[in-house]
Formats: sequence, C-alpha cells, structure tokens
Amino acid sequence: MFEAVQGLVEEHAQLEEQLGAPETHADQRLAKRLNQRYAELSSVISAWRDWNRLGEDVVAARELATQDPDFAAEADELEDRRLAAEERLRRLLVPRDPADAKDAILEVKSGEGGEESALFAGDLLRMYTRFAEQRGWRTEILDATESDLGGYKSVTVAVKAKGTPEPGEAPYGMLKFEGGVHRVQRIPVTESQGRVHTSAAGVTVFPEAEQVDLVVDDNDLRIDVFRSSGPGGQSVNTTDSAVRITHVPTGIVVSCQNEKSQLQNKEQAMRILRSRLLAAAQEEADAEASAARRTQVRTVDRSERIRTYNFPENRISDHRTGYKAHNLDQVLDGDLLPVLSSSLDADLAARLDALEQ
Repeated sequence: MFEAVQGLVEEHAQLEEQLGAPETHADQRLAKRLNQRYAELSSVISAWRDWNRLGEDVVAARELATQDPDFAAEADELEDRRLAAEERLRRLLVPRDPADAKDAILEVKSGEGGEESALFAGDLLRMYTRFAEQRGWRTEILDATESDLGGYKSVTVAVKAKGTPEPGEAPYGMLKFEGGVHRVQRIPVTESQGRVHTSAAGVTVFPEAEQVDLVVDDNDLRIDVFRSSGPGGQSVNTTDSAVRITHVPTGIVVSCQNEKSQLQNKEQAMRILRSRLLAAAQEEADAEASAARRTQVRTVDRSERIRTYNFPENRISDHRTGYKAHNLDQVLDGDLLPVLSSSLDADLAARLDALEQ
C-alpha cells in the first residue's frame, strides 16, 4: 500500500506549484478544490515522513543498544511509535468518498408520534446545530415547517465549514451516517398519565452540490408557486411566495416557503434540488457510496431505526455499531463526536478489510 505514496508526493508538489500561481486564485471554485486536495495529501505525506523517520530512529537505536543496553528500551518505545504512525498512514491511504470533503444539507422530518415526534425533530435539529457551533461550522435553515407546539414537521438546514477542513473533518464526511430513523422514548409533554411513549423522526444527509458539480437543465424543471403556510406575518399567507420545484426526469420534488420573496425561495429550493440530484448521481455511479446512502431510511417507520434516545435512562444507543452511553443530555447539547466516531470507525475498518482481501 505504501508504494503509492511516491506518486502522491509528486502530485503534492504539482498542487503546491498550481496554488502558487495567481491565475489559480482567479477561479475561487478551482482554488477551493485544489486546496482541499492539497490538505488531504499534506496529511498523508506528513504521516509518511513520520513513519520513515521513526524507522531510521529505530535502526539507529538498535545499533546503539549493541554497545549500551540502555538504548534497548528507547528502541522499543520508538518501535511502538512507528507502529502507531504506520496505522495512521494506512488509514489516511484508504480511498475516500470524494463527497466527504463537501458541506452538507441535512433534513429532519417528524414521523410516527404526532406532535411528540415534531418536538423530537426540533431536539435533533438543536443537537446538530450545537455540534456544528462547537466545530466552528455555520448553519443556515433553508426551509422549515413548524408544528403547533414549536417542533418541526420538517426542517432543512445547510451545514458549512469555514476554510478548508482537514481530511475527514468536513460536514458531510462527519455527518453522512446520521441518515436514518431516530427513535425516542420519553414522557411527552402532552401525556397526563406519566407514561413513556415511543416516537420517531427521520434524518437524511446529502453533500451540498455546487453549480459546477452538475448542470440542471431548466427544461427539466416544473416550477409552481403557492401561498406559504404557517404562522402569520408580513408576506406570509398573503402572497404566492412559496416555490415548489419538480425535476421531471427523476420525480424529485423540493419546496421552500421560509423566505419573503419568491426569488429567494426559488434559490433555496435549487440548492436543495442540486444536492439531491448529486446524491442520486453518486449512488448510481459509485457502488460503495450507494451502499452507505441506502442506509438512510426515507420512510419514518419506528421498526427501521438506527438509533434510540431513551430519556428515562439518559441513554443513547446506536443499533448499527452497538455504541451505548448514559449521557443523552450531553449528546443532545451537541456532544455528538463519540457517537459519530462509532459509525465512522466502523466504516473505516470495513474499507481497510476490503483493501486487504
């Protein structure tokens, strides 16, 4: 596997030269793409150099140990560090889904459980936005339909990183396994008898598409306008500002009503549509990515759950990885990294196994 590094070293040098050219930065999208690849390769090359250096240090320490036994312990310590560096390098060399470096669009929808499910959808939205804040990401609600008690029947949020994230640190790469059915067990605010109820909300995650990722033919779109629903206010329920876009070839339908103007709603709807189309195209083109995205259950059925949030026991359980912890209150406040890592580590282990077979 490590033989491939020399080619990456050459690519890294070429990228460095390209990034130093003024014409590269005249095209911001190109500069961003090159910077992302440069950061990815920089991590690989740094790990490769550490591994080589530690190998040389081990050899030197073993030679010195033949004359002075005190160096034997140092040689053993260096050997352990080299094995750790080797494992890190192996992980960095595993091929990544190209979409992992992208920002994300995340949708949360209430399901079985009525108003309680909508309130839980709101809790999930807060969990993701708090986690994003902790990582310095920016979130933007693109569309939302609120419930009577302040929850969400559906909400779509864009999650964007600042600058160029390190490999594996971008929003989509970290959040992509959140897609599926999330089940909650707790006493609803509407329950007068104090009984624990079970309800569910669904989450779907897409990589956010840029306009250069794919071209959407205007002739393939059917655009309808209608009046916004929800709480009253200026421009709400009084003008046809809400927009519904249907991509005729695929049947994908997107609607937005949050903004005051029809034009703004159309722009937001197109962002969501492009991301859904990109995800669909990647599913078709990439079997490995398809297998990952097929785990994102789009029908909110309590029997098809990926995770359970048990409030009476303050417990969170991931049914795919076996992860369990009794810190649900902290997780819902944004301490989500250990839960995410259980899925990311399982995926990495599976890809490593596939490479070694």
